[in-house]
Amino acid sequence: MAAENTLPMDDAQASLPGGRLHWLRAGRLEVALAPEAGGRIARIRHDGVEWLVGEHEGGPATIAWGCYPMVPWAGRIRHGCFSFDGRAFALPTNFNGHAIHGVGLSRPWQVDSIGADTATLSLALPEDRYWPFGGFATQAIHVRPDGLDLHLAVQAGQQAMPAVLGWHPWFRKPDRLLFAPAAMYPRDGEGIATLPCVDPAPGPWDDCFINQAEVTLVSAGQRLRMRADTDHWVVYDGAPHATCVEPQTGPPDAFTLAPNRLEPGQRLALAFELRWERDAPG
Repeated sequence: MAAENTLPMDDAQASLPGGRLHWLRAGRLEVALAPEAGGRIARIRHDGVEWLVGEHEGGPATIAWGCYPMVPWAGRIRHGCFSFDGRAFALPTNFNGHAIHGVGLSRPWQVDSIGADTATLSLALPEDRYWPFGGFATQAIHVRPDGLDLHLAVQAGQQAMPAVLGWHPWFRKPDRLLFAPAAMYPRDGEGIATLPCVDPAPGPWDDCFINQAEVTLVSAGQRLRMRADTDHWVVYDGAPHATCVEPQTGPPDAFTLAPNRLEPGQRLALAFELRWERDAPG
């Protein structure tokens, strides 16, 4: 789930914004990767229009700019605490008393291959207090003329582990958000998603929704159409400068609400497709 851009990640190994950018291009679409800054996409520019909040626009927080992978969990884990295989775990908290958005966004990713319009990145997940299970994460980025394909995966190592994946793009505030979800997870007093799901409430939102339809942003005479192979989407549109549209394989606090177990060597993947076109008048 998206969050206010006030706090940096509480992780001694967090990468600072910046680092070397790797540009991928095809047709009118240009994408800049920042592997050292959490394996994120730092910039998306289509036909001269910048779509992402930049590192100097979102404030000092690691969580507040670009488009980054959320792995091995997405959104908040309540107080950093969950149970798995009968054991209680407590991860370090880094946002308002909760653990947020995984460990991938705060660590440098390795560039395994890169070309004019494609790249693959990888990250060995830790076996420490930030994430005690280990495992391995990969990304594949493919830039097409007027389109971007993102693939994120995590594989368990020698031990079973819980897992949720997500992408967290910080889009510059669009002219319009076209979004018609079927249901939403209500939030409690701590801002954490709960069950059962309810009918969608009016925005502004910082909420997780059940949605199987395309999500569209309209801005600067362009339409950005988004699809993913999941029915969970988080939308955060409460900031005046940005709107986040985040496909996830499960809800925030999923280790408790909707646990997903990976056996040793088992893999979980998420595909996210973005397509640009001119916005037709009217």
